Amino acid sequence: MKLIKALIQNVNQKLPLQGVGGLQNIPYVWLQISLQKAMSKFWAYLKTSSFRNTLLAAIGSILLLLLIAYFSLDYYTRHGSGVPVPLVKGMSSERAIQTLSDQGFGYQIDSIYVQDEPPGTIVEQDPDAGTNVKANRIIYLTMVTRLSPPVALPDLSDENYIEAVATLSNFGLKVGDTTSKPDIANHVLEVRFSGQVIKPGTKIPKGSRLDLVIGNGAGASEVDIPDVVNQDLDAAKFAIKGAGLTIGIIQYEGAITDSSNVVVTAQSPAKTDSATKVSLGTRINLSVTQGKKSDVPN
Repeated sequence: MKLIKALIQNVNQKLPLQGVGGLQNIPYVWLQISLQKAMSKFWAYLKTSSFRNTLLAAIGSILLLLLIAYFSLDYYTRHGSGVPVPLVKGMSSERAIQTLSDQGFGYQIDSIYVQDEPPGTIVEQDPDAGTNVKANRIIYLTMVTRLSPPVALPDLSDENYIEAVATLSNFGLKVGDTTSKPDIANHVLEVRFSGQVIKPGTKIPKGSRLDLVIGNGAGASEVDIPDVVNQDLDAAKFAIKGAGLTIGIIQYEGAITDSSNVVVTAQSPAKTDSATKVSLGTRINLSVTQGKKSDVPN
C-alpha cells in the first residue's frame, strides 16, 4: 500500500489531477503496475528450460510434418516412375498415331504450315521423347498441314532478279526456272505458274515455285537496218542511234561548203531484200555530199 501511495503521489505531481484527491488516476497507475509485472514474468519465462523445450518441440513437429508431406506426395505421384514417351517426331501422322495407340497413349493433333516439310509430318511433340509419364497420358502433336495457305502474288514488274527472289521468299514462294528475254529493261517481265502467265494479286499456294522471265537489259539482239539514204546527215545520225546502232566511217564526196546541208548518198550495210536486220551495236558507214536532198530513191 505504501508503494501504491508513493506512485499515486508521484503521478499527481507530474499530471494535474481533476476531482477530489486525484483519485481518477488510480486505474492508470494500476494498469502500469500490472503491465510491468506481466513483462517481468514473460522475460523470466523465456529464460526457463521449459520454454526452450517447448520451442524445440514445436520446431521438430513442423519439420516432421514437412518431411511426411514431401515423401507422401512423392509416393502418390510416383515420381521417377512411369512409361517413357516414344519418339514420334519426324514420323507421318498415321505412323505416329499407331505408335502411340499401341503403347497406350492418347493424342491430340494441331496443324501448322511448314515450308519444305512433307505434309502430314509430325514436327513437334509434347512431352518430349523419353519423358516418363503415367499410362494413358495425352501426347500433344504438331503436324504439317496438307493444304498450303494461299498467298497473293506480289508485283515484281519493277524488280530485278535479286530483288524478285527476296520478295518472293518473304511471301513464302520460291523461284523455279529463270529465262531471259531481249528487252531494254533488266526487270521481271513475266511470272509463270505451271506454265501459265499470272498477274500480281493472283492467289497461289504458299511454297509454290514460280518461273521468271527477265529482260536482258540490252533489248533485241538484232534490229532493223534503218534506211537513211537521201536524209540529211543529222537526221541519219539520229535514226541510226535510235535503232541501237553506231555511226561508222563518214566519207565526204566533193567539197562541203555548207555543213548544215549535207545529204547521205549511201550507207553500209544497207537494207536489202535479203538483209533487213543487223546485230545490236553494228557500225553503219555513210557516204555524204553537199547539196539538197534528192527526190530520186537509191
